[in-house]
Amino acid sequence: MPVVLPTPQNLDRAAALLRGGGVVAFPTETVYGLGADAFDARAVARIFAIKARPEFDPLIVHVLDEAMLTRVASDVPAAARTLIERFWPGPLTLILRKNPALPELVTSGLPTVAVRMPAHPIARALLERTDRALAAPSANPFGRLSPTSAQHVDRMLGERVDLIVDGGPCEHGLESTIVAFGPEAVVLRPGAIPAGAIEAALGYALAPVALDDEVPQAPGRLPHHYAPRTPLRLIDPQGVPASERVRAGLVALSRACAGYAQVRLLSESENLREAAARLFETLHELDELGLDRIDVEPLPERDLGVAIMDRLRRAAAR
Repeated sequence: MPVVLPTPQNLDRAAALLRGGGVVAFPTETVYGLGADAFDARAVARIFAIKARPEFDPLIVHVLDEAMLTRVASDVPAAARTLIERFWPGPLTLILRKNPALPELVTSGLPTVAVRMPAHPIARALLERTDRALAAPSANPFGRLSPTSAQHVDRMLGERVDLIVDGGPCEHGLESTIVAFGPEAVVLRPGAIPAGAIEAALGYALAPVALDDEVPQAPGRLPHHYAPRTPLRLIDPQGVPASERVRAGLVALSRACAGYAQVRLLSESENLREAAARLFETLHELDELGLDRIDVEPLPERDLGVAIMDRLRRAAAR
């Protein structure tokens, strides 16, 4: 399917497709999304079919502004309002009580909806041009590496998508943080906004990270997810025998290890934000080389390292 630049004419074309029940891939500040009108159940069903996504895994709905939020969610608790004022538009998804008008397929039958307000100008342009909330999970086959470029989307989904809008590489390269609300706020998925920043905004500590669900309460919570086709393992490369390195790739934060067929460093300056932005791009690159395996050296679990390690553990869980 055509990959197009975000000219005004092409954005108008993409918006017309979305209003007509089409499915369009577009960039956000996190990863590329596969978007459809959230209130068009047939269009949403196409997202599930294109991704081969199980219908028990709910979607994230993207909104332009507060007015659009009221169409999607029926209640915004005070803690959520605090986070909206601090982090929206941006890479934060909130679990809120759904508006009954929203199709059950979007939320997988749950009484809540995952919703966020993206900051990327192309995502916002499409929301404005369509005047519709857009259901938009990551634009990849279910369980596979998230796409951070239009070329990733084209390679993985190709002709199944009506249009792909190329906005270049994604800024964060890591999915949004998902927060739910009850007696306490809790992070359901670590992401591009570290938990510490959320706690600072709320003025109190978050509840412990919830365990994964058999039936997901939010996207990205299945044990095996974000995986390349090439087998991936988390391991200290110094302990890997030389015979196992010669047909393998290595991903590490800042230090190489001799003997690997391919080595990629995420950040020689050990900047975790840079590492997060490069993670999926690096794994896509190695996944195309026909290696026997990808070894990844564990990263420090602080700040964005928590979200990076969450993705890597799920990618390695076979």
